[in-house]
Parts: sequence; structure tokens; C-alpha cells
Amino acid sequence: MNSTSKNSRRNFIKKSAVAAVGFSIIPRHVLGKGFIAPSDKLNIAVIGGGGKGKSDALNAWNNGSNNITAICDVDWNMSKELMDKFTKAKKYKDFRKMLEKSSKDIDAITISTPDHTHAVAALASMQLGKHVYVQKPLTHNIKEARILTKAASTYKSVTQMGNQGASGDGVKQMTKWFDSGIIGSVNEVHVWTNRPVWPQGIPTPTEKVKMIDGLAWDSWIGPAEMVDYHPLYHPFKWRGWWNFGTGALGDMGCHLMDPPFRVLGLKYPTEVETSVGAIFTKDWNPDYYPESCPPSSRTQLTFEATEKNPIGLKMTWTDGGLRPFHPDLIPADHNIGDEDSSNGVIMMGEKGIMTCGTYGRNPKVYLNSGEIIEIPKSSLTNNLPENGHHIFWTEACKEGFGGQKHKDLTSSFDFAGPLTESLLIGNLAIRSYMTKTGKNSFEGRKKLLWDSKNMEITNFKKGNQFVSRDYRSGWSLK
Repeated sequence: MNSTSKNSRRNFIKKSAVAAVGFSIIPRHVLGKGFIAPSDKLNIAVIGGGGKGKSDALNAWNNGSNNITAICDVDWNMSKELMDKFTKAKKYKDFRKMLEKSSKDIDAITISTPDHTHAVAALASMQLGKHVYVQKPLTHNIKEARILTKAASTYKSVTQMGNQGASGDGVKQMTKWFDSGIIGSVNEVHVWTNRPVWPQGIPTPTEKVKMIDGLAWDSWIGPAEMVDYHPLYHPFKWRGWWNFGTGALGDMGCHLMDPPFRVLGLKYPTEVETSVGAIFTKDWNPDYYPESCPPSSRTQLTFEATEKNPIGLKMTWTDGGLRPFHPDLIPADHNIGDEDSSNGVIMMGEKGIMTCGTYGRNPKVYLNSGEIIEIPKSSLTNNLPENGHHIFWTEACKEGFGGQKHKDLTSSFDFAGPLTESLLIGNLAIRSYMTKTGKNSFEGRKKLLWDSKNMEITNFKKGNQFVSRDYRSGWSLK
């Protein structure tokens, strides 16, 4: 179904019914409280139905407000609960087969796979006129983010990335505070996380391990370089490998960098510099396993002035349990960010400091005057599952591309694409830092200058190998 057509599947059903019986569709309220006409429901397909994919599907289904018509998962053990709930949904192990055989029965698709298959699944879906909800980070590499951002407009797809805090009350309140001028312009931002909570900085496994029964490994590998199955990859631990994941920065950056990116109206960074926590080899020399994301890192991005924030700023990201020091303006016994200070955001302004935790929770302002401003939890009005992030997307899908509900989405690809690119530029610096360019030579250990127009580092050409990737035959972006 082409989403640019004026006659959507729902309108077609309605008009056909009118022609057949000679009277208008009965209004929903006449049919009974809570009744949703079949023509008002989206047919949703699910790519990745275990873990976060399960909650994404259930939130989009919204207690029967929409239909789940197809479920694709390379490991049906992971998505068993979802498949048992939606027994009439068609089952697949390869999303390409699903799109080939069930496309006519699908309006929108949730994509909740490991990072390395986000882009190929999303682009193929949009090219068939489907609306897409894609888990964070939007893509595995920078070029993919640029491609998906453009594709959403080209194929008229209603899109949303799964950083659910973007739809929460906390980020909205922070935006109001900043726009009121309460902390003035910001020139320094700190963002941190306790991730990784999975193995990183480890050697590539070499032992042969028995495959999980029923796992479609070739489909799981998808566009990535083929390696043998190992439990250090699937399930969950794929996040710590560059072949499949994007490390701690990719996992939490879209949640934690979203508030400053949104509040300050940031665009693409112009410079990036990093330092990376090393591991110790058996001869006690600090080194890196280049295929594994590092155990910790500290990365600084430089952003130019924006319309909302008229001065440039430095944003410093730390992970692996590293966190910024306590600003003098914040009382020493106050937690910063999350309740245990394990994740958070600090925006340093001329007149004060603004802070929040994961998903924009616990927003606070500490003014130079000593006044502390926060919002009581009783004032929060958005009590929908995951802030209604999925529900807003499905309602926008029903209204169509370019409608007001689509324009109101908080993480459509026109926003999510540049946000994802920015944190992946951090990963580009991390991978450049870890890559030897000669015997014991690390030329990438310096400030890297980023040309966003051409998507390239201008002062370390070898680092540009990480802007994109090589794709296996049959899995490339087309």
C-alpha cells in the first residue's frame, strides 16, 4: 500500500462499505463505548518480538486499538510470549520474507532488533509505504542515519525513534524553563551513564558453541560480517561488539543526550575528542580489543551556537561508571540526575544549572541566587505507558504523513536522525582512538574535525572507514 495515495486502506474500507449498503458508516459512539471500528485500526507488523520488542508491540497494539498482523523474529524462543498472545499473526524469521508475503496486510511496523539491522529493515519497510517505529539508536552508523532521515520524507513515512523520554513531561518542562531564560545561555553540558552493564573490552570468542535450537543465525547476522554463533553475541550481549552494537554511547545516548539536544536546539557537532579506558593484556600492558567496545570512555563534542542557544558549547559524555564532578552550585548531599546519580544530565548556564535523569526525569534548576526549582510529581499529566510514545505514533500514522499529529511527534526521523548522528560521531572518535594505524601508532588520538555536509573527518582520513560499513550480499541499503 502506497502511503502517498489519498485513499488509505481505512478510507477504502469505509467507502466500499458506503457503496455496498447505501448509508454512511455508523459513528463510533453509536456502536458502544470503547468500540473501535475495524477501519480505525492499524495493521502492525513486528520485527523483533522479544525483550524491548515485546513492550514496543504491546504499546503500539494499545489494548486492541490496533491489530498485530505479523511477527518476525530470528529466535522464536525470544518472542514466544508475543506469538502466544497474537496467535492469528503470521510468523516469520526473515523480515524480507515478511515484507514480500504480507505487505498488503501491513500499515506500520515496529523494529526492535539489534542495532546493526535497524537501517536495512526500516528502509525496506519505508520503500513499501509503511510507517515505522525504530528502537534507539536509530542506526548503527552515521551514513545510515542520514539515509533514513531522507527516506522518511521521500516515502512519506510517519516515523518515531524509541527514545520514549522525548514524549515525557520532564523534557517539556525543561524546554519551558530554558525558553523563559531562567538559566541564560549554556556553554557546557555533561552527560553520563553507568552503562555498559554487559561485557565490553573483551577478546573475540574463538571456541565453537552449539547453536540455540531454532535460531536463524544467518538472518540474525543480517548485514554484518559473518561470525559463528556465540552466547556473547545473542541474546543481549551484542551491544558490546562493533559488528552489531554501538556500545554504551549508542545504547543510552539517545535517552540522555535528547534533553540538551532538544532544549538547546542543537544541530551537528563540528569537533569531537575522546579518551578510552584500556584493558590489560596478559603481559600487563594497556591495550584494546578493537572488535569490542571499550569498558569506559570520555568523549567531548563541540556544537556551534543555535537560534535557541546563541553561544557555542562543549558536551562531555562519560560512561563505564565515570561521571562528572559535583558543581559547586548544587548542594553536596543532592543526587544529580537519577535517584542514585548513576545516569544524568547537567546543563551549565549563565544564571544557573539545569539537571535531569534518564528519560528527562527529575528535572531541576539550581539558580545562582541559591533558589532551587523542581516540579512535584503530582503535577505530571502524562501517565501513559512509556509517556505515550508509541500511542502518539500510531495515532499519527492513522492521520497520515504531514498531519498535525505527525508534526507533533517528538522523535520523528527529522529530529532522531541528527541526534543519532551526533552520538555516533562520538563512536567514530572512540573507534579511531582504538585503531592502530601502524606499529604501536594511534594517529586517531587527537581532536577530530567533522564536516557534517560531507559526513567526513577532515584531519584523520582513516577514521572515515567508520562512517559507514560493508554490507553482506543481500542485505545492503538500496
